[in-house]
Amino acid sequence: MASALDLLHRVAPPPDETTPYGPLADQLYDLRRPRSGARNVTVVIVHGGFWRPATDRTHAGPQAEALAEAGFHVVVVEYRRAERGGWPQLRDDLLTALETVAARDDLPSDIVLVGHSAGGHLVTWLAAQQAPEARAVLAAVSLAGCVDLHRVFALDLGNGAAQALMGSTPEQDPQAWAAADPALLGTPRIPVVAIHGDRDDVVPVDISRRYVAAAPGTTTITCSGADHFDLVDPQAPAFRIVLDTIIELAGDPTA
Repeated sequence: MASALDLLHRVAPPPDETTPYGPLADQLYDLRRPRSGARNVTVVIVHGGFWRPATDRTHAGPQAEALAEAGFHVVVVEYRRAERGGWPQLRDDLLTALETVAARDDLPSDIVLVGHSAGGHLVTWLAAQQAPEARAVLAAVSLAGCVDLHRVFALDLGNGAAQALMGSTPEQDPQAWAAADPALLGTPRIPVVAIHGDRDDVVPVDISRRYVAAAPGTTTITCSGADHFDLVDPQAPAFRIVLDTIIELAGDPTA
């Protein structure tokens, strides 16, 4: 069971390329190509960190490398976080990044979104959208996701992380909060699986359960004994469940 510091400092092989999708420093993504047996799906990872600049995409390197070893093209998206834009700029970054990745001729056009923690909020939000940029997305996987934004605020997770993201409280701007909360957006247009460890003391498993109860057609998987970071740690047993779920959602096994 790795700690947050273990994952943040674990070294992964460098990506095959780093490419901008916009003019700002945070508007870029890393690409890793399949190490063997290429699959016909691109996995787009949206990293966590409570939407704050202190955590960037580099800590998703081991997770991305493991998926590349499983045959996926893997994109890890960076984005403007709370103190560098917040909502809706962060939302716009994700949509632009998706559009850029989907337009590449050298990547499979079908996409599976995978988001950890704050990234889980973003991929489940996108799963409920009809935006043209999202048409290539087959499915979304939330890993210990902040998928009930109002509950994240009520529990003060991440020391006010949801309020920092939104720049307001739900009482101050109820319309913006309702539009940004996946748990209030109804049935997603694509399959969504919310995976959560029952020993998560960063984002409680109840967050995913509340989301699934509020979003018809979604499913949840509870990983016994897993904490917040096991779901993105290739060395943890729970990561096998994550990998198998992504492979199942991807459909076509290999190119």
